[in-house]
Amino acid sequence: MSLDIQSEIDIVQSKSTKINEVDFENLSFGNTFTDHMLQCDYKNGAWEKPTIKPYEPFLLDPSAKVFHYGQAIFEGMKAYKDENDDVWLFRPEENFQRFNKSAFRMAMPSVPENIFMEGLKKLLQIEKEWVKKGKGNTLYIRPFMIAIGSGVIAQPSTQYRFMIILSPAKAYYSGEVKVIIAEHYSRAANGGIGAAKAAGNYSAQFYPTQLAHDKGFQQIIWTDDATHTKLEEAGTMNVFFRINDTLLTAPTSERILDGVTRKSLLDLAKRENIAVDVRPILVEEIVTAVKNGTLKEIFGAGTAAVVNPIVGFSYQDVYYELPKLENSFALDLKSKLTNIQHKLADDTFNWTVKV
Repeated sequence: MSLDIQSEIDIVQSKSTKINEVDFENLSFGNTFTDHMLQCDYKNGAWEKPTIKPYEPFLLDPSAKVFHYGQAIFEGMKAYKDENDDVWLFRPEENFQRFNKSAFRMAMPSVPENIFMEGLKKLLQIEKEWVKKGKGNTLYIRPFMIAIGSGVIAQPSTQYRFMIILSPAKAYYSGEVKVIIAEHYSRAANGGIGAAKAAGNYSAQFYPTQLAHDKGFQQIIWTDDATHTKLEEAGTMNVFFRINDTLLTAPTSERILDGVTRKSLLDLAKRENIAVDVRPILVEEIVTAVKNGTLKEIFGAGTAAVVNPIVGFSYQDVYYELPKLENSFALDLKSKLTNIQHKLADDTFNWTVKV
């Protein structure tokens, strides 16, 4: 399918380009940005005309509510270029819908589809040369919205700014990932904002994750806030467990983000006749499985890394190493998914959208 939504957008072209200064073979994820960005403000109860303009800093009042009360949400998406120089998106409607679910939970206005989708389409058309061909090369897309209304009274803002910025990226690889299963800290709680992509969810993880780093681990597998007996997410990713030849993952909830990569992997696994079990997963079940040899794999799933295998985990100060497999479900599913994203395999699910 293709995007075909009409909307007026002001375009201010950058007078120069940074693209010739960028080493596309040695990119640090999320640190390099393209020449243009999209900006659209919400004021007086309505969205103003969106503008695509040169990428640049902007001023906010020191009392802007985003600084004081954390009204900020975002999404993570990618664009891909095929061998015919066509640019594609992967399931953008899912990101758009989730963005507005996050907005609703954070008492922020929903962003109209024509601003989000048409704005993204036009921005990608302008920045097409920043999308490089080749499997693993992508253009990371960061839509976000912040509260820009001034005043330190503790109530929702009346003014907001929606933006999209773009960052070229290589295949994400962070080396061997070892994790700690959380016994005290929680990512989210029932009735909270764990299912929203709210900025505060991520900043709240930084301190316990730093404690894990200090012990030589890269990430945390979060457990439920009430009992710390149920496994939920790995770092900022959904998490999968393979016991024998069955893939297990927790159901989405108020505490667990409805990941686009997660649901895509579930559909792919079913297509490949891999047994899938979506249900609450107990820590003791995984510890028992690793002890008796039935736990084969653990991996995270998210936009940045797509699939990130985990080589071992620590629980109650005991470290458990996972076996090294030749027939890894994680790596096979990752290859099949990225082939679809890069138009190297048939998209039987109709997931890809031509820009």
